[in-house]
Amino acid sequence: MLFLRSISYKNAINEDDSLIYPLNIKCIRNIEKVEFNSPVTFFVGENGSGKSTLLEALAIGLNAVHIGSNEFDYDESMVNIQDFSNRIRFVRNAKPLKTIFFRAEDVLGFIKRISKTKEDLNEMENAFLKEIKGDGKYRAVGAVRGQLRELTQSYGDDPYAKSHGETFLNILQKRFYKKSLFFLDEPETPLSPLRQLALISLIKHYVGLGAQFVIATHSPILMAFPGADVLHFNSDRIEMSDYNDIEHVVITKSFLNNPELYLRDL
Repeated sequence: MLFLRSISYKNAINEDDSLIYPLNIKCIRNIEKVEFNSPVTFFVGENGSGKSTLLEALAIGLNAVHIGSNEFDYDESMVNIQDFSNRIRFVRNAKPLKTIFFRAEDVLGFIKRISKTKEDLNEMENAFLKEIKGDGKYRAVGAVRGQLRELTQSYGDDPYAKSHGETFLNILQKRFYKKSLFFLDEPETPLSPLRQLALISLIKHYVGLGAQFVIATHSPILMAFPGADVLHFNSDRIEMSDYNDIEHVVITKSFLNNPELYLRDL
């Protein structure tokens, strides 16, 4: 199912606007219309090309839940992106059950957030046991213990016990949902090639349940997702690209075929 169909600017970008980040990035400034015609769309390009910036703006504009250490509203680094997102016109088909944004680098922040929540709940339980009298004590303590139990079932007794890659996949498995919209920023970062294939399998499963994904990535493995659209952020525009023409794919294939050619002159 396609929840997000296209984006464009509400108003023309003027010369003064082009001095403000991220409109000083040419391919972002030159957006006329970006269409989403597949349940899986990849944003690809070099670092600084604007792909993650646009992904963040889409997530903010569509009120996505940010799985990380801070929500967007409390993240001071997102002020310019929030202003930018207000310039975007969104064309949607329907409202997803959930809208979620997650970047790989937020894994540690999210785990810290879960651990802090568990600590707070334990302190709350102890306070209720000491301070509340009568039947109300057991209702309050029961509610707190229920929340602790849910967190433990989802993330284990010790959220730090798993590797970075295992933790990342586990979080996605717990947060992916049917008929929902997901924005993922460079999810391959903590994942081995084998675990990237596991992520492809997970995405494929939820696409079958009506989910839509927009993913910024450098990974040729993820880009190979069957039927996905690949939007390339080049120096001055965003354009559809064929998988075999993507620079990441071309260079990776060439390197693997003859690594000595690339390494001998370094």
